[in-house]
Amino acid sequence: MNSDVQLLRSLNDFPKRFRGGAVSVGNFDGVHRGHAHLIGRLVAMARHVQGPAVVFTFDPHPAQLLRPAAAPTPLGWTDRNVQLLGELHVDAVVAYPTDEAFLRLEAREFFEQVVRGGLGSRAMVEGANFFFGLDRSGDIDVLQGFCDEATIPLEVVEPLRINGLTVSSSRIRSLVSAGQVDEAHSLLSRPYRIRGTVVTGSRRGVTLGFPTANLERIDTLLPSEGIYAGVARVEETAHPAAVNVGPNPTFGEEGRKVEAYLVDFSGDLYGRTIEVDFLARLRDIRHFNSPETLVAQMQRDVAATRRIVEPYST
Repeated sequence: MNSDVQLLRSLNDFPKRFRGGAVSVGNFDGVHRGHAHLIGRLVAMARHVQGPAVVFTFDPHPAQLLRPAAAPTPLGWTDRNVQLLGELHVDAVVAYPTDEAFLRLEAREFFEQVVRGGLGSRAMVEGANFFFGLDRSGDIDVLQGFCDEATIPLEVVEPLRINGLTVSSSRIRSLVSAGQVDEAHSLLSRPYRIRGTVVTGSRRGVTLGFPTANLERIDTLLPSEGIYAGVARVEETAHPAAVNVGPNPTFGEEGRKVEAYLVDFSGDLYGRTIEVDFLARLRDIRHFNSPETLVAQMQRDVAATRRIVEPYST
């Protein structure tokens, strides 16, 4: 991991040490294996031009301003994406604060002001389906023309395909939404992760012997309803976790909740932010005829979680 990866929010007074390198512009939502493939080429190009490897991304995603009702739910948050990009040896990430003025830049203006002016790019690496500028008027052919004029080498990276299918953020969203978190993991550089703040719940889990952390303020895509085996991260410590996404029909609770039982954990989590990796879907949510039968099932869920998490944690 590049532990020194730098997160920047502006092009004003842009540090000289991050200018004059290889640049890739994109959303990099979730930092999946397709992104990792492209970043590998970016790092190689940076070495070729003897400069830094820089990613320029957007915060928030432009669609949240342009088409808020249709904007994709994120797979990751900025700090998480920066961490993952750092693990791929990126030197700096510019998470540019997206606003309407920025989105009105024509393709040529974006290239001159951001790529050449702000970043001082000496090379670029982009995917074949890259678009930029007002109304996505610039495509990879337009960018190639601009780069040729500026004598900036551009490497175009074809989409990564696994088992005949293209790796993409939209495909991973479909898998997560269907609860296929293990398959999503195979396309991501890490297991699918969410974060949330622990709030006070009904405390029914305590009476059942399985105190759960109730998570709210989750800002990324949730898997479909079900019980999952995962890993909960409390600061630097990881714990196996059986995670409920959905209602609790046994007790007549229909609201969708996210509750994580941290195996072998004791302590107060209220008000803290924890992160949860999803490794496998264990079963559907269903109604149990008694608290006793529910507890017996929860014991089986915890045992299954231990088995699934053990090889992951070694």
